[in-house]
Amino acid sequence: MDKVSCYHCGDPCGNTKVVFDNKTFCCNGCKTVYEIFSDHDLSYYYDLQQAAGTSPAEIEGKYDFLDTPAIAEKLIEFQDGRMAIINLYIPNIHCSSCIWVLENLNKLNPQVLNSQVNFPKKTIRITYNRDSLSLKELVILLSRIGYEPYLSLEDLGKTTKSKDRSLIYKLGVAGFAFGNVMFLSFPEYFDIKEAQAADFWLTEYKTFFRWLMFAFALPVVFYAGQDYLKSAYKGLRARMLNIDVPIALGIIALFTRSTVDILFDYGPGFFDSLTGLIFFLLLGKFFQQKTYAFLSFERDYKSYFPIAVTRLLPEGGEESVQVYQIEKGDRLLIRNQELIPVDGILISPKTHIDYSFVTGESAPVPKKSGDKIYAGGKQISGAVEMDVLKPVSQSYLTQLWSNAAFHNQHSSEFRTLTDRIGKRFTLAVLSIATTATIFWLLTEPSMALNVFTAVLIIACPCALALAAPFTLGNLLRIFGNRKFYLKDTDAIEQLAKVDTAIFDKTGTLTKSNKEQVTYEGIVLNEDEKSLLVNTLRASNHPLSRSLYNLLADHDIITLDEYEEIQGKGLSARADDQQIKIGSAAFVGKNEDEETGKTVVHISANETYKGCFVFRNEYREGMSELFHKLSEQMDVAVLSGDNEGEKTRLQNLLPKLTPLFFNQKPEEKLEFVKSLQEQGKKVMMVGDGLNDAGALAQSEVGIAISENVNVFSPACDGILDAGKFGELDSYITASQKAMGIIKWSFVFSFIYNVAGLYFAVSGQLEPVIAAILMPLSSISVVGFTTIATNYVGRRLK
Repeated sequence: MDKVSCYHCGDPCGNTKVVFDNKTFCCNGCKTVYEIFSDHDLSYYYDLQQAAGTSPAEIEGKYDFLDTPAIAEKLIEFQDGRMAIINLYIPNIHCSSCIWVLENLNKLNPQVLNSQVNFPKKTIRITYNRDSLSLKELVILLSRIGYEPYLSLEDLGKTTKSKDRSLIYKLGVAGFAFGNVMFLSFPEYFDIKEAQAADFWLTEYKTFFRWLMFAFALPVVFYAGQDYLKSAYKGLRARMLNIDVPIALGIIALFTRSTVDILFDYGPGFFDSLTGLIFFLLLGKFFQQKTYAFLSFERDYKSYFPIAVTRLLPEGGEESVQVYQIEKGDRLLIRNQELIPVDGILISPKTHIDYSFVTGESAPVPKKSGDKIYAGGKQISGAVEMDVLKPVSQSYLTQLWSNAAFHNQHSSEFRTLTDRIGKRFTLAVLSIATTATIFWLLTEPSMALNVFTAVLIIACPCALALAAPFTLGNLLRIFGNRKFYLKDTDAIEQLAKVDTAIFDKTGTLTKSNKEQVTYEGIVLNEDEKSLLVNTLRASNHPLSRSLYNLLADHDIITLDEYEEIQGKGLSARADDQQIKIGSAAFVGKNEDEETGKTVVHISANETYKGCFVFRNEYREGMSELFHKLSEQMDVAVLSGDNEGEKTRLQNLLPKLTPLFFNQKPEEKLEFVKSLQEQGKKVMMVGDGLNDAGALAQSEVGIAISENVNVFSPACDGILDAGKFGELDSYITASQKAMGIIKWSFVFSFIYNVAGLYFAVSGQLEPVIAAILMPLSSISVVGFTTIATNYVGRRLK
């Protein structure tokens, strides 16, 4: 009697089979998973990978410990109200169908709001409604569909898992077999049949040597080379021609041909070429993996991420420190619109926090003294104080910054081009191999199989796939070392396409800490001065920071009310005192503002008091930067300030540079939109505060960072203020990187055309082809790395 396999997991059903929907399952667990997929229109899972599920283990009672709040809290990354986020390690993630299922968890349970898979790390980040779905129920759901998470209470709070060493093991097996097979093949290489001793060894032991080579080849093909075979099989099942298809065909062709040769005593076969092919392929993959790990290490934000936060000193006073210097027990001051960098306890009486960076929901969450607040929330109710519960997880901030929800949805030209070329390349290789084989079968049959295997081996689409990620990844690292921090490689590609540059003025073109400030008006009394200073203390606007630094020697008081209206000003109240700070219209001054000055007006208890007059100091290299950029693109200044600096800017900037003043944040956003509707590719450079909308709308949004927390997922990059004058060189380097990728495509094309010519004409031995194939990939990686390093050295 034939054994019946489970439709879901492929295990034998035995005597406990369950029949449902004309399909057989080994247990009710598999049947339930199938029902879930069918009910939610996810049965396409079985088209991607037949019998891909794993038999659900006995999980009843296994995860009861997750109902313990103290344990669940240590595992959960974020929780507030009904929302919770957790990162889980899933060892069973291994292919595209796994990603597809796990990122559709919301169809299996509507209480799962979002799920994102990190395939290289085999992790999934799940946002769910914790009021309707407990952590235990979520883990059981994952286990029932074959993706049981790995939970280790010994490593709570640690996300780093043990390294996957399977590639090293496979490389070791392939290298050992390749060396031995080459050694056993030597007698067959030499034509010394006239020597009696040689005749003896060849006639007596050649069969043994050949079958020994066959034995060495078995673990190489079915263990070391299994990833290529599996990937090609899954791609074909999903009706996709991936780049592993021609590689797998070459492996199969060599193994089959060699086995037939020794089986019928036609010759020694090509086991040396076969083991060499897989060894060099794995060597190329190992080199690629190591290079990616190196690039990732070089972008470790703990080393240089330019975010600072204000730490309150025990003896009084404040200091600005980088986030990775924050320690448990520190007390922090979080100003209006600043991002909370760590988990902690709120000390101030009350506040509202915007967790949209974390959850995607923009509704502010009310908090009171003693409540726990989480990293990633944005403070929106003035300044508050908090105590730190644990040191900053810089990787968590990086994860927030790289969250797909805050990316501009631009398609990658080279990713699309690579995918398109890869599919056509595979079809072309198969067509050439088939045509050449038919030709040689008709003319010289003994050459046909050699030609077929040589064509399949020499054709290397890998080089095409490696060009863009290695070029852009290395440049990303180089930019980071030079204090220009971009979210991802797509930002480099967009930067190279920019044809219009828009700049904010205050805090972007000007230095926020070096203005000349004078006060004109009625002298403020001590209560008014104290309220003014504490109101400025809560704000992150560059003018507010400058004034606060000048007036900071006052007692800290608690504000009863605080409001910051972007583009207008600040208002606050403490006891019976009320103050407004900002534009003339905002504070109720009827007269027109004076021209030729940047002015901040003050009113106290509805009475106009006077104004602080600023004379800006512009950043070094600003004028030279504008002149360089104007030679290759359109430039403009878009400022929320008045026209006080217009004449001075006109003298500093190239003639006819458009200058727009009194622009509200929404007007800046609409201005960028209007340019994009004209087909322009816009780069917006701002201070990350009032410019958030325009930064997010533009193709590339760059925030200028000095010594305050300007971290903003709305931007694509953060540029250290000291490097402002070098912005044009980063744009030029991005454009050169695009040229490097295109040249890599050209070199890869030339290599493949030349290699295919020698393979089709029968002039290329498979062993030579097996060596040249991975070397082409390594050469592309080497070329892109050297070229981008050269471009990087040309940066200032």
